[in-house]
Amino acid sequence: MASNSHRGGTGGSFYGGAAPYRSREGLSTRPVAGSDEIQLRIDPMNADLDDEITGLRSQVRQLRNVAQDIHSEATFQKDFLDQLQMTLIKAQAGVKNNMRRLNKSIVKHGSNHIVHVVLFALLLFTVLYLWSKMFR
Repeated sequence: MASNSHRGGTGGSFYGGAAPYRSREGLSTRPVAGSDEIQLRIDPMNADLDDEITGLRSQVRQLRNVAQDIHSEATFQKDFLDQLQMTLIKAQAGVKNNMRRLNKSIVKHGSNHIVHVVLFALLLFTVLYLWSKMFR
């Protein structure tokens, strides 16, 4: 076909054989103000419309595949972030419970420690008292 020589250098395989903004002399795009639509103006004298439609269809197919890949990747990342968030919530709950247990243990053993110090002081006072009475 005569149109293959035109697509070889500018279009490339990424655009499905069509150039990104102007695919041929007879077919050009024009953005519509305030819209995402593209209007095409076809010059029937210089256009091979079938080749252009085929190129546009392949572009649409490639864009659809890219959109599906983006959607699947976004879904995967959302699920991954949800799992990480749940793991973080569980870890925070575990740390909170362990801190509560540790505080209870410190209070319990701290009060036992005070009791031991008081008993040691009383025993020492008693021993010193008896010793002073014996050696007077």
